[in-house]
Amino acid sequence: MTPKVPIMQGGMGVAISLSGLASAVANAGGIGIISGTGIPIEEMKAEIRKARELTNGEGYIGVNVLFAMTDFQNTIKAAMEEKVDFIISGAGISRDMYQWGKEYGVPVISIVSSGKLARISQKLGAAAVVVEGFEAGGHLGTDRPLFDILPEVIDAVDIPVIAAGGILTGEDVAKVLKMGASGVQMGTRFVASVECDAPDAYKQKYLQAEEGDTVLVKTTVGLHGRAIKNSFVEKVNNLEKIKIEKCHSCLKQCNYQFCTLDSLVQAVKGNVENGIVFAGSRVPEIKEILPVQQIINDIVDSCNRSLSVEPIKTNESIS
Repeated sequence: MTPKVPIMQGGMGVAISLSGLASAVANAGGIGIISGTGIPIEEMKAEIRKARELTNGEGYIGVNVLFAMTDFQNTIKAAMEEKVDFIISGAGISRDMYQWGKEYGVPVISIVSSGKLARISQKLGAAAVVVEGFEAGGHLGTDRPLFDILPEVIDAVDIPVIAAGGILTGEDVAKVLKMGASGVQMGTRFVASVECDAPDAYKQKYLQAEEGDTVLVKTTVGLHGRAIKNSFVEKVNNLEKIKIEKCHSCLKQCNYQFCTLDSLVQAVKGNVENGIVFAGSRVPEIKEILPVQQIINDIVDSCNRSLSVEPIKTNESIS
């Protein structure tokens, strides 16, 4: 898998990265990811097919599935049956998913937070690893910064290493490439894009974020996640029990303080004060919503200015 630009778009649920965003990134020369977490399997399959149509069957489209979900196995197998280019998963490691990948002929990528986990993933059959630092948005697997972890992961494995968490600019991309990474994964920057599947209220929350506005919130998944401060997150962090209208038994293990799935659904419906809006630590640096192609062009241009190697080439420029 060799994209034109070394940029993978992060898989963001619920319904933040669907066919619209994933296909736009793939068409711009990067790697697009549809989040298969928290949406019905048939809906996910329809999004995969739509992404294929929007890319004319070209480019790279993968699916991200959260290990903690009860429908983890069925979701992954359904995505593999649709012949996605790869599966990526975090918040735990499943030995089975590598075997499923072999059966369906679909590469599997693990999200890791240490050299040890990277070595285990490679041994189990991972095609690549994404090393995600503490700066990332969403559920976190570490309290260590990316650039503390990245060197040990690069040294630990022989498969491609993709850097994630706090990657926002072309200078960031150049830095990780110089360190020996094969590319980057970016989620937060692509939320503030024209093609992102999130509603405008969600994107505006990103643009309104100021320094210090991201906080950690412990979700019912059992992990801390990085989100933008709002009234809902304050209630959760104050250990207030929030009424659950209906439990969907979506998690393998849950503390039932609130419903993580419903809180993400509320946010993606535009109710950004009463749901969780995940975002990376550098979200305050994002000042405008741009087309995906322009975002990638700008990143590649600044990356090339920082590199002393053969420049990366993007797809067609924006006129």
